[in-house]
Amino acid sequence: MWGHIALSIIKYRRILLILIAVSTLGMAWVAKDVQMTYDFAQVVSPKDPDMVYFQQFKKTFGEDGNILVLGMQDSAVYKLPQFRLYDQLANELVKVPGVSGVLGLPKLIQIQKDTVNNSFVTAPVFARPPTSQAQLDSLMRVVNSIEFYKGQVIAPRTGATLLAVTLDPKWLNSDRRKEVMNNILDLSAKFEKDSKIKLHYAGLPYVRSTMTSKVSSEMKFFAGLMVVVMAVILYIFFRTWSAVVVPLLVVVIVMIWCIATIVLLGFKINLLTGLIPSILVVISVPNCTYLLSRYHYDYRKSGNQILAMTRVIRKIGLITLVNNTTTAIGFFVFTFTDIAILYQFGLVATINIFIAFVISFIMIPAVFTYLPGPTEKQLEHLDSKPLVGIIHFLDFIVLRRRRTIYITAAVLVGLASIGISRIEAVSFMVDDLPKQSSVNEDLSFFEARFGGVMPLEFVVDTKQPKGLLKLLNLQKIDQFDKFLQAQPELSTPLSMVTFLKAAKQAFYNGNPDFYKLPDKDDKNFILSYLANSQGKGANSTSKLLKTFVDSTQQRARISVKIADIGSHKLDTLVSKRIDPAIKRIFAGTDMVVRRTGTTVIFTKGNEYVIGTLGESLMWAFGLVALVVLLLFHSVRTIFYALVPNILTLTLTAGVMGYFGIALKPATALIYVIALGIDGDNSIHLLAKFRQEMAVAGKSVSEAITNTLSEAGSSMFYTSIVLFIGFSIYGFSEFGGTKALGVLMGASLLITNFSNLVFLPALLVTFERGGSWHTPKAALVHHYDENYHEEDDDIDLNLQRLSVERTPVKTT
Repeated sequence: MWGHIALSIIKYRRILLILIAVSTLGMAWVAKDVQMTYDFAQVVSPKDPDMVYFQQFKKTFGEDGNILVLGMQDSAVYKLPQFRLYDQLANELVKVPGVSGVLGLPKLIQIQKDTVNNSFVTAPVFARPPTSQAQLDSLMRVVNSIEFYKGQVIAPRTGATLLAVTLDPKWLNSDRRKEVMNNILDLSAKFEKDSKIKLHYAGLPYVRSTMTSKVSSEMKFFAGLMVVVMAVILYIFFRTWSAVVVPLLVVVIVMIWCIATIVLLGFKINLLTGLIPSILVVISVPNCTYLLSRYHYDYRKSGNQILAMTRVIRKIGLITLVNNTTTAIGFFVFTFTDIAILYQFGLVATINIFIAFVISFIMIPAVFTYLPGPTEKQLEHLDSKPLVGIIHFLDFIVLRRRRTIYITAAVLVGLASIGISRIEAVSFMVDDLPKQSSVNEDLSFFEARFGGVMPLEFVVDTKQPKGLLKLLNLQKIDQFDKFLQAQPELSTPLSMVTFLKAAKQAFYNGNPDFYKLPDKDDKNFILSYLANSQGKGANSTSKLLKTFVDSTQQRARISVKIADIGSHKLDTLVSKRIDPAIKRIFAGTDMVVRRTGTTVIFTKGNEYVIGTLGESLMWAFGLVALVVLLLFHSVRTIFYALVPNILTLTLTAGVMGYFGIALKPATALIYVIALGIDGDNSIHLLAKFRQEMAVAGKSVSEAITNTLSEAGSSMFYTSIVLFIGFSIYGFSEFGGTKALGVLMGASLLITNFSNLVFLPALLVTFERGGSWHTPKAALVHHYDENYHEEDDDIDLNLQRLSVERTPVKTT
């Protein structure tokens, strides 16, 4: 079959190349519409109860992660010139399309009592910009008397202040988010320049915007760097520019198709799918390298380009397809999850791995049969002395030092076990960004002064309509508020209770001593004032109150901000302190408190991805085993294929522990991907070993020697190419991407031991001579890598080709 495919590719090569060119132009036109996604937290199943509840929460109380915070620590802001610039900044931010509200020092409102209408009204503290320092100082005394803002807008101990910019979710989740963020940051930069006051930025919109920008720039950088590095490797290996340009052209075409696939599937580029183009470079180049090295090998024997290329496709077509299939399995298993970001990553990668295979298997034969044949100098790499020396050394230790191999493997597994015991499952909201980045520095600024900026929400359900009007229930909520405020990791909470306290202070003419929960004597008065407060506008008392109370007055929202303490400390905070406090405070009541918010969903996503690791690995092992079974029709061969890869994964996990790389969503994916890529080598070596054992009279030792001599060299080169390719990710600014480079690089080095030393040793130990008979139903039965060149089938078919063959002297 593969002989006919080879002949068809060469016969119709011009038409096929034109088809690839035209279709790639069409895909490039589609790819231009690719978009970046702003949401990197799509890691929780939409069916998960916590996610369902979070969506309901947002419908009831609004978004919790749409606030961008600008903070400053400079006493100059309380001087008239800088304050006027600050007021100008706030006014300009309000006008930015996509901004739905601004709350900060110049925009503060105060609740006032309207004795005529027995209601509360809101009025700006700074109705007009102050015209003198004395006037500003007087208004600041009013601000400092409003207890509601302490810890929210102004840090009492340090004097730091912040400006909270609320973004419209419709803009935030659309393509225009970049425009909104750029406008805000431009205005802020102008304020910094004019006022000489440094601003700090935080909030999920800022973090996500920064990550979006970095993902975009890194995707372009690494794709370009991969191309350059692979070009250097190809030139060193083949010593001819045609062997550089054509494979890189294949890579560029594959990358275009990849981006177009993302668009056609209705996806957007995120932190994971942004890695796929670069990963495809690493996967595509070995395909091309393997084809070219085998082409050179057969060309040296035949001296005929078309004959050599046809033999190459016939020899390695099936096994290369199988190898690409096992690589794809490492990504395909992610499509079994209902986690959007993993599903998209797995589907796009799987599709494009096969696209890369098809394009390389068409373009390499088609183009190189047009080009002049390789020269003797270009064929010198086939007799590389260093490589031959390495292969001879491997052959020696496999045949003569198997006990040493097994002892070494056992020692390495023991050491890896110690490393594995050191692995911690922990992740941070912004841990993919470097610790020295401005995002982390600014985050530390807010955590030290305001307790953090990451949203954490609680919903108190009284289990009865208007249950929030009962004083006993309000007192319980107040008690819980005070507990949350006492936790150093949390900011001052906002809730219906804090709003009622502010209303009571206003009821008593702004006296700070009355910033407390209404008691039996004044509760009805204050509630009646609130009931009569039906003002209009976003800052009306009724609108503000609805942010914290549902329409039935049964459920209340308590909103706090938390420091980015990491998932492990968050779990401890919740399980050891918050949950026991909830049980203690609300004991004896029907009230139920539920935790939600973006931070909770992030932690849940961390658990989801790590939890799916075991399941994904089992699927990957199962699918690889199925491929091996179909290929060889031998259960014993499944053992030979999987054991070396289990060793590779175990040692890689040990490396993870020793290097202090935490187990988190970004690193949990690596093992499944590594299994797919490393499994290629096992299958390739086993296929070649079967070929050697099928030859009459071959002993196991002879078969191993020949297998290492022919298959080992290509496996070694492929591993080196992959190692260098993935190691480039070690230069990434994202922690998860950097870990991908380190761990995949380690895996690809370890797989040389597992598959070129440990696996052959197993074969020598357990295969006690004789032929390795493979049932005819097995796919590998048709894999004829060692067929005899004197076979007349190819030559007879070549005579039917309407192509010109240039005779070349056989070397």
